[in-house]
Amino acid sequence: MRKLAILPVLAGILFQVYSCAPAKKELPASTPEEEGISSEAILQFVNAAENSRNELHSFVLLRHGKVIAEGWWNPYRPDLKHTLYSTSKSFTSTAVGFAVHEKRISLSDRVISFFPEFVPDTVSPWLKELTIENLLTMSVGQDPEPTAAIVGKDSNWVKAFLAAPIAVQPGTRFLYNSLATYMAGAIVQKVTGQTLLAYLTPRLFEPLGIEGADWETDPMGYNTGGWGLRLKTEDMAKFGLLYLQKGKWNGKQILPAGWVEEATKAHIMQYPETPQAQKDSSDWLQGYGYQFWRCRHHAFRADGAYGQFIIMMPEQDAVLAITAETPDMQDEINLVWKYLLPAFQPQKLPENPSALKRLREKLASLALPVPEKKALPETANAVSGRRYQLETNERNLEEVAFRFADTICYFTLKAGGKEYEFPLRNGHWEYGETSKPGPNLLLGALGHFAGLPPARIAGAFTWPDNKTLEVTVRYIESPHREIYQFVFDGSTLSGNLRFSHMFDRVKWEFKGKSSK
Repeated sequence: MRKLAILPVLAGILFQVYSCAPAKKELPASTPEEEGISSEAILQFVNAAENSRNELHSFVLLRHGKVIAEGWWNPYRPDLKHTLYSTSKSFTSTAVGFAVHEKRISLSDRVISFFPEFVPDTVSPWLKELTIENLLTMSVGQDPEPTAAIVGKDSNWVKAFLAAPIAVQPGTRFLYNSLATYMAGAIVQKVTGQTLLAYLTPRLFEPLGIEGADWETDPMGYNTGGWGLRLKTEDMAKFGLLYLQKGKWNGKQILPAGWVEEATKAHIMQYPETPQAQKDSSDWLQGYGYQFWRCRHHAFRADGAYGQFIIMMPEQDAVLAITAETPDMQDEINLVWKYLLPAFQPQKLPENPSALKRLREKLASLALPVPEKKALPETANAVSGRRYQLETNERNLEEVAFRFADTICYFTLKAGGKEYEFPLRNGHWEYGETSKPGPNLLLGALGHFAGLPPARIAGAFTWPDNKTLEVTVRYIESPHREIYQFVFDGSTLSGNLRFSHMFDRVKWEFKGKSSK
């Protein structure tokens, strides 16, 4: 299989267009009142989020280009990246924008022209007319959307995408299509000889002071485009601010203003036949741009599964970046419209030291629940050092073992023929790394997590009762966690092992037995 040839970046006039003095790594800060919003309103937003069904991991709120509030729910931290899921698509779109500006491609270019070696023997008229713009507006015409059927079984996603049948004329109907974004990114990578990450670094990441970004790759060496990018929360906010400022950064035009305008306006309506009342209550029915969603209240956003958002509000001159794990993304956005949107005022507000103090204290104390600390029962001594074989199960979990030492439990899990050890603390988080793939929406994709370092984790354990051990492993650079529950009778694993992913709310139960 042909791999992507990564060419060295040559210094030259083209790259000088995007070079600038070393960027400030942090955004300037201010108080909410100074920028025209009350500390109390932000505090209400945070409290409402904590009392909702949404699990926020972080947020950064900007007004007039300044950070006015930010917070991370422990064990998430400002120095950690976070899986962006489809928020990655807006960065791929930005790469297309740069490539268009450099006249490497145009939006009217035919997709098949870039991959003649992978074009099927019979080219349908609609495949022949498919353009880069169709990819960006999710109007490819394929139905069903082919991502799930392709990424887990085909090592050449480009060839498989081109072979997927097109049911309606491109450009006429919206259908969300993650492989369409992948193809747009693949085209940029084909014409530049660089990965998206390498291509965007001097043009986007370095000018904005974004460091440490990483991006998953496919089996051919392309960055996945439609997903897989990981950034810090403040980096997400910087990206939103760049678009809010129509492509300017520190007074310099980093991204063409014309591209920003085109990318963020509605080019296609998702479901035009939807009743107006339903449209009025949905942020997924306001129109779609070039990998940006239009929102209610004249806003627009980059949007990723389970609540990863960069919401840009031009009329309020505000940006909100959020990382989260939520089963209801509309409910998460509704919190923004209910508590923050009406609180933005055109002029600065009188200082309110007491409200500001309460807000800052709240933001400094944010934390997700940690399993309760309990005294170790006799069962802990009985099972420590033993291995337990598990019956065949769909999660490919084969064996588990436990070793208790003071407040730490070393939890060993054998899965798919490989062993992984997780350090867990009693009633507190213990930090570590693992090469075990964590829960993920696209876990079955070939080459999944390729290009990423080992996963950072926070682990804890508790004993809900004297016979039950509960293990929690949070993958703290992703939205997700795993929970394992073991029931013992003395040293015997007597009950069903209960295993759940928070990201899909599914539980599996299967038995285990002591092997030694």
